[in-house]
Amino acid sequence: MKQVPIGVSARHIHLSEEHIELLFGKGYQLKVLKDLSQPGQYAAEETVAVVGPKGKFEKVRILGPARGGTQLEVSRTDAFSLGLNPPVRESGNTDGTPGIQLIGPAGEVTIPQGVIIAARHIHFHTDDAAKWGIIDKQLLTVKIEGERSLIFEQVLARVSDQYSLDMHIDTDEANAAGAKTGDIALILS
Repeated sequence: MKQVPIGVSARHIHLSEEHIELLFGKGYQLKVLKDLSQPGQYAAEETVAVVGPKGKFEKVRILGPARGGTQLEVSRTDAFSLGLNPPVRESGNTDGTPGIQLIGPAGEVTIPQGVIIAARHIHFHTDDAAKWGIIDKQLLTVKIEGERSLIFEQVLARVSDQYSLDMHIDTDEANAAGAKTGDIALILS
């Protein structure tokens, strides 16, 4: 049986080095609050406010380290609250997506694009993927069992020797399935 630990991903933002400096000051370095499930990734102590056409979220957690491009990941419910209609996308694919205003302690910036609903996905280390016959970008069917069991289709496989085995779903998906971080999902196909 192909079992995968679940990680529930709340709204968060990845910032470019340029935007870190605009929001926090020249030469600013993010501080690690806690390590995340993927090697080298962390939740930073720092947060920003995000302002959309209809709403605002204070204290949106920054995930580090800095990335090549700034990207805000929200659930569909969050998007409604902000007044946005972002597409479901693989992380990093932000072309043609809505923008948003970001406010930090040292400044603010409006990004012209970068708001997505992250496609549900599973990070596979290359060894796990090879053992289970899974290839990068493959779409999988996954079941989360429990009081509110659900089957998720079109779960994107992301394979790298830099990853550790972990399924990422957003808060809307986790709530629908009654799932929490640390629960187990089963890959059906």
